[in-house]
Amino acid sequence: MDFGDRLKQIRLKQGLSQEQLAEKIGVSRQAITKWETNRGLPDVENMIILAEIFKLTLDELVLQGKLSQEKKEENYESETVYDIDCDKHFDIRIGSARKMRICSCEDEKIHVKLQSDTLENLNSLYKVKIDEKKKRLDIVCENKKVISQFQAGNSLDIVIMLPKGYTEHCEIEATVKELYIEDLKMKRLEYDGDADFVYVKDTEGSLEFTGKTDYDITIDGICTQLDVNQWSAKTLVHVADISKYTVINKGRKCKVYYEEDGVTCEKTSDVNGENILSISGIHSEMIISNS
Repeated sequence: MDFGDRLKQIRLKQGLSQEQLAEKIGVSRQAITKWETNRGLPDVENMIILAEIFKLTLDELVLQGKLSQEKKEENYESETVYDIDCDKHFDIRIGSARKMRICSCEDEKIHVKLQSDTLENLNSLYKVKIDEKKKRLDIVCENKKVISQFQAGNSLDIVIMLPKGYTEHCEIEATVKELYIEDLKMKRLEYDGDADFVYVKDTEGSLEFTGKTDYDITIDGICTQLDVNQWSAKTLVHVADISKYTVINKGRKCKVYYEEDGVTCEKTSDVNGENILSISGIHSEMIISNS
């Protein structure tokens, strides 16, 4: 377990938000995001403060994740692979999971991996059903036995690898705590469901998120287009350089805010960047933060 994963695990276990932890340390919330996504480490002084807040020794804070991983005898995995011979529209339904990673792959196959460090015999617990219809492929991750959504949300990880040359459009329905979209190259990806934390890295094409709960999205590198469609919810988007984006408000009674150096304000002037951030839906907010 990386330090960032360990930090996030401890913070959530103690019921602290990123904002609350940042306030206790005296840093920005963006710093917490950076540490938890393994894009940087706290300095020695902040490590000491973290250990004091969590009532841990430095060894327990820094090394426990590594020691725990070394003690594990094995991780459990089940993989379904299906050959693709032409461009497909993928419709994928996952259900509940702890983490999900979506990326492109070079071979002419779609890969669906189920992983867990606690659930044995994944093949007997889940079945990945595939139904092919001309240029459409429906994939359902079916719970064969009684695994509660709570248990799946705390122990099941999913990896979906889409064939780069044969994926124009993909729809995914899921409920996850963490969603990672990395090195993805396709025309359009639609995600319908909940995700507490979203990390987007080097993605070309259009991403659309639809949900009724809040999103916390960090963009690292390229993101050509991000569309968020929400009802009475909030999306916080962390970007390194807001000047690279054109921000569009297409919603009904939706608002866009900008956060910089801890100050949030509403702006009406457009930023004409080559990439797009947009919000639609009803009574929702998009807050764009330079992180």
